[in-house]
Amino acid sequence: MTADTEIDPNLKTDQVIISEHKTSGAMLIGHAHLNMVASLNALTLDAVRVLSTAVLQWSSRKDIAGVLITGEGEKAFCAGGDVQALYRAAVNNRQAGELVDRYPFEFFAEEYRLDYFLHTLNKPVVTLGHGIVMGGGYGLFAASGYRVLTQRSKLAFPEITIGLFPDAGGSWVLKNLPQSIALFLGLTGSQVNATDALALKIGSHMIDHEQRQDFIDGLMSMAWSQDDKGNRKLLEAHLDNCKYQGQRPESELPALAEAPVDPTSLSHCVNSIAAMQGRSPWIDRGIGNLQKGCPVTAGIIFEQMRRVQTMTLAESFCMELAVATRCLQWPDFEEGVRALLIDKDGAPKWTVSSVDELSKEYIEAHFDEAFAGLWLNNPLHDLD
Repeated sequence: MTADTEIDPNLKTDQVIISEHKTSGAMLIGHAHLNMVASLNALTLDAVRVLSTAVLQWSSRKDIAGVLITGEGEKAFCAGGDVQALYRAAVNNRQAGELVDRYPFEFFAEEYRLDYFLHTLNKPVVTLGHGIVMGGGYGLFAASGYRVLTQRSKLAFPEITIGLFPDAGGSWVLKNLPQSIALFLGLTGSQVNATDALALKIGSHMIDHEQRQDFIDGLMSMAWSQDDKGNRKLLEAHLDNCKYQGQRPESELPALAEAPVDPTSLSHCVNSIAAMQGRSPWIDRGIGNLQKGCPVTAGIIFEQMRRVQTMTLAESFCMELAVATRCLQWPDFEEGVRALLIDKDGAPKWTVSSVDELSKEYIEAHFDEAFAGLWLNNPLHDLD
């Protein structure tokens, strides 16, 4: 993809292609295209910094009418953050016995700030979430006002498998879902297809996977102006015109609706999910993820869901940064990534073997904002 105008040289990188496209009106569309196809466009700190710089510049320019975010390749918009880079830093710090690599903490702080900025941007943000949309990619997608799916979209917060938790705005996504569905999706890391993502308002529109470029070309042909309300009406009309007309994936939600998750305690919650065995292959896969997944992550998610109910968006990102910091300082994340992606033995040795062994104090410690050795105060406290 080529730029129609000159781009700030500081924004030139192979990982994210930044371009500005002339439209049929007098305005430009800022376009950020994730270009790390070998890693399914997994976000790195460099990618986050380029995205943040571009979006910040576009927000203050009167000639930019809107922002488009897309991903390279057929398989994925973005499969999350680069967890292997986070893993290597965690190993470095553990082996040194002290903080020698700040990469994970800088990554989380800057990623969450970018997500918050997208959530609150003063221009329409269109993200095309084709294929896999997970973790940090889910964060970018959910932060956009126009969340465009294709019939091949698969969305998930799969962190239960690696000892992390639904972050990058995952708290806010789960907060805005029915409680039973949110707990099931968070605790099982289950993938949501495009049909159900629309029904749950995770996505806002659906287009044909094979017509993505036509959709993008149509955006650039619109008569964008400095009238934001008018621009949004044009955008809605274009999205309606491009609406997917083919066969949609079959909904998985009815099987879940028949047996709601028990939210009264973590143990009751986990047991009620296990009792759904046999209702559908989708549910059974989720139960398998939970049973093999990290018990500490399950405890974090349950507490995360409890706390976020009374939080603002900014407060939820502050909470997530505290939890992410602890996860990268304590053993389960490193062990989960080792078992899944490094040694690939599929046999993680979690710090506890079940949620029944979790202590309330250990879970609550993940939410402590005493960032010893990192920051004097939460670096996201200025978001409001």
